[in-house]
Amino acid sequence: MKRVAQLLNEMRDAGVITDYAIFGAVAQLRYTEPVATVDADVLVAVPDPDRLDVLSAIYQFCSAKGYIADGDAVRVGHWPVQFVPTFDEITRDALAKAESEAIEGVPLRVVGADYLALLALSVGRSKDYTRILALLESGGVGRDRLAELAGRYGLGEAWQRFEGKFLNE
Repeated sequence: MKRVAQLLNEMRDAGVITDYAIFGAVAQLRYTEPVATVDADVLVAVPDPDRLDVLSAIYQFCSAKGYIADGDAVRVGHWPVQFVPTFDEITRDALAKAESEAIEGVPLRVVGADYLALLALSVGRSKDYTRILALLESGGVGRDRLAELAGRYGLGEAWQRFEGKFLNE
């Protein structure tokens, strides 16, 4: 993961991206018991988000550094890294409020537990519900905070359905 952090910081410093944060299962590892994952998902803000080929500069930069595209990801050491441009208010806010930590002395931005849970709620697959439950159980996010965020972003009904199905016994 150190090589991934180095690459992301280099991309930001070179202006290829303006910001980034790890999200998904890799970010969840910061808050919960280990979960199985095969890739690292990275939320990115790019200088020109209105371009049709919004990720092309990222792939070009990675290629110039010797990192090869592998399907819809770029292989960085053992990690396939998928780049996801911010695409709505939730992803933009999740990125803006991401937290920094260090991986072997290299800074790495990570989406906070509250926004990880909110993103999972917005997608709504079974594995996303499992992620929300794990984040709640770990104390990474509380029910009140998640309910407040869900209401703010128009996911109040989705939260009520989740709560009724999984939390109200």
